Amino acid sequence: MPRKRAAGSPRVVHRTARCGLRVTPAQRERVFGLLRAGGDVWCAVLDLNRWRRQRGERPVAGYKELCAELTAAGPGTFGELDVSGARSVLRRYSDSWFSAAKRRAAGDAPARFPRRKRGLVPVRWYHGTFALEGRRLRIPAAKGRPPLEVQLDRDLPYPPGQVRSVTVGHEDGRLYADFTAEVPVAVYAEGEGPDPARAAGVDPGVIHPYAVAGPGGQGLLVSGRAIRAEHRQHLKDSQGRSRASARRAPAKGQRGSRRWGRHRKRQKKAQARSQRRVRQARHEAACEVVDWAVQQRIGTLVIGDPRGVLDRDSGRIHNKRTRDWAPGHLIGILADKAAAAGIRTEIVNERGTSSTCPAPDCGRRVPKPAGRNFKCPHCGLEGHRDLVGAANIAARGSGGGNPPPLPTERDTTHRRAGRHLPGVRPERRDPRRRPPSRPAPRRHLAGNGPPRTPPNGGTRGVARGNHARSTPGTCNPAGT
Repeated sequence: MPRKRAAGSPRVVHRTARCGLRVTPAQRERVFGLLRAGGDVWCAVLDLNRWRRQRGERPVAGYKELCAELTAAGPGTFGELDVSGARSVLRRYSDSWFSAAKRRAAGDAPARFPRRKRGLVPVRWYHGTFALEGRRLRIPAAKGRPPLEVQLDRDLPYPPGQVRSVTVGHEDGRLYADFTAEVPVAVYAEGEGPDPARAAGVDPGVIHPYAVAGPGGQGLLVSGRAIRAEHRQHLKDSQGRSRASARRAPAKGQRGSRRWGRHRKRQKKAQARSQRRVRQARHEAACEVVDWAVQQRIGTLVIGDPRGVLDRDSGRIHNKRTRDWAPGHLIGILADKAAAAGIRTEIVNERGTSSTCPAPDCGRRVPKPAGRNFKCPHCGLEGHRDLVGAANIAARGSGGGNPPPLPTERDTTHRRAGRHLPGVRPERRDPRRRPPSRPAPRRHLAGNGPPRTPPNGGTRGVARGNHARSTPGTCNPAGT
């Protein structure tokens, strides 16, 4: 589809892509040296402000003031880290300090200023200080030191001329580089682009990350059951590893052994791997919504904001479920991808949308159904509960009006997020799920009813789990 410059809309949006680094042992040591130097800059600023506070002086938090202190320190103070990389750490500290000050001024008393020292801090270089040629990245170093050249593990999705900054960091021992680029906003030929008058409601959820109800009774359901399965499997594996290493755990206040350090390293590596898988699946779900909206010529996405449930204590299990849900991340990536496609987004309160009938002549509150099917006892309207919430969210946009027609099963498009996750398909078995060494015991399966009572009414063998086997031709009282 031909794309041109949008008239009256932002010329570009900023997008970030992450690439891994392929380095030799010597290059790896130099990259970690730069990250340790960034941590030294961070710790130096914390010590400086602590000394000033002890003397009763005001802290140094402005970016220009911090740069003046860095200049006074002289060149070569922080190893191979050049001035541009050190100033990026100062910018990070200044932004964190003023963000905390703004929150405290708004009444958020628990907001804290930067106070914790860090051993490794990501370092950023802006356009003009680094060089990018294909998969080769050249990072500047301090005066008198040769620049550092590393190789990326994949091609960038943006042209090198659009890249405006690169941030080098690490995630549980895995080095990466984040490239931020200016991407032109996509628009389409006349009569084929998004129509601002066409709005659709988006209901973020746990089982379905996105449920969309658009005009004309069209709907979209993106299934996230693979994401939820990944969370559950990772939690089960983490608990198993913790139980296996509980005897080797050091006591409180005792220094850990090398074996315990290796266990913690493996645990963090598995955690980072699971987070990358879930993050990729969420981005796939957001892409499905944007592609569907472009096909339907949706110009405005009204997104419900469910983040209020995060402040509610609903027990240990449900709290873990809502934290894994991460609705703020779902809203952010959808708004980012919609902006790149030339679609406007609005965020509204979604309270009560899943328990209100969307029919124009009804609109009454009904008890929230426990399952996925919604049925109004007043007018008899039936439909998917998440699509009901999405239709009511669409009516809360700036355009107002009545909710769009509730999508039927025939007019609903089903998509799935997380196709890359292990174990999604039978032919792609999850490598973490080991085959059992012995046949699984015959147990009750949910949905098949309770286990049948043996003919003798129960014996000690049955109580121990040895169920009596029924032979052909015998009468089972429980099965009649």
